[in-house]
Amino acid sequence: MLNIALGYGFCLLTALIVITGDYLLKVAADGDMALNSRHVIAGGTLYATSALMWYFAMRYLTLAQAGVVFSMLTLLALCAIGYFAFGERFHLREYAGVACALTAMVLLVRVT
Repeated sequence: MLNIALGYGFCLLTALIVITGDYLLKVAADGDMALNSRHVIAGGTLYATSALMWYFAMRYLTLAQAGVVFSMLTLLALCAIGYFAFGERFHLREYAGVACALTAMVLLVRVT
């Protein structure tokens, strides 16, 4: 049970790092910043750091479990950031996609 908790923890940490990188890259893209701007460099650095956390997540979870957890956390966070920080609106299709992602996570959770 501790291994699964560690795996989920590393997935959460990976997702938070990637989400922060995504946010910085979105700000850079919307601000028409150059590729050598601080936002783009910081976003790329965060992506590289997330690869290390992903390695640790996969030590404790199957690839399917880690992929679903990471994807679900990233999807929910990016939807929230898009809505609150960038004023993006959602339609029925997006809501259905989020529901499918949450359902997939429930189906793939394996508690041993």
